[in-house]
Amino acid sequence: MTLVVSETPVVKICYIDESGDLGALPEISLPNDGNHQPVLAIAGIFVDHEDLYDLTHDFIKLKYRYYPGLNYPTDKFLDRIIPEIKGADLRRNAMRGGNRVKRHAIGFLDRIVDLFFKYDIRIVGRIWVKIPGKPFNGKAVYTSSIQSIYTYFDNYLRQRDDYGVVVADSRDYMKNINLSHSVFTQKFRLLRPLYRNIVEMPCFGHSNNLAGLQLCDILCSAFLFPIASYVYCADFVHNVHVQPAALELRDRYGHRLRELQHRFVNAEGYNAGGVVVSDPLQKQNAVAMFKDPAKQ
Repeated sequence: MTLVVSETPVVKICYIDESGDLGALPEISLPNDGNHQPVLAIAGIFVDHEDLYDLTHDFIKLKYRYYPGLNYPTDKFLDRIIPEIKGADLRRNAMRGGNRVKRHAIGFLDRIVDLFFKYDIRIVGRIWVKIPGKPFNGKAVYTSSIQSIYTYFDNYLRQRDDYGVVVADSRDYMKNINLSHSVFTQKFRLLRPLYRNIVEMPCFGHSNNLAGLQLCDILCSAFLFPIASYVYCADFVHNVHVQPAALELRDRYGHRLRELQHRFVNAEGYNAGGVVVSDPLQKQNAVAMFKDPAKQ
């Protein structure tokens, strides 16, 4: 692929969201346990700000086409951005719904992936697989994941001589402060400051008015989380989040998501970026998530 660098810098936006919790996983899982997630998926999507208007309008049209019965506040077109189609609901419908519900959810997800390709949206992320019965330092994991996404985004920007901003899904006040400070200490350190092409600390937004955050939620909750939960945890965890139907999602979308990753060779000569998996159970990497059924 030939990289075209624009003469005038273009502002890019990285939207960040997650699926899964920061807590540990109990040693013994129960089939109906929906409170303990076996993985934590944190992802970022890179969007060109010049595409944001058309992307937002296309996304609103897609929402209304597939879900005209949502609790829209008015009949006005732009008000249709407000009710969010949660990725967790799409995941449930796509894997455990009846035939009609499943086909409907899959049709919507097909069009979502098409939007990613239409607007050349790049994806990166971190997947953390939990060990049943072992501690899981969710705060440290989340912080390091955000720093990784910042590193990947900064590389993406420097390759194109562009500048960017980060918009993260707002959590609570102290969590937002801690996350922002973890970036601040890297960006403004005295020796070799990082993230030079990202202009400020992350902004925290509410997804109701941000198409980018809604799309990132769908990526995390409807694609990455269910696929990773089954691929890496099926032999170790047996709760409601580990569903064999996730293999259907992997076979349908894995190879397409792989193409959307922003990957690069870092200063040490190693491959970096994309979706990176930390799997202490089976020591598998992200390849297991993105297998192409036509090449198996």
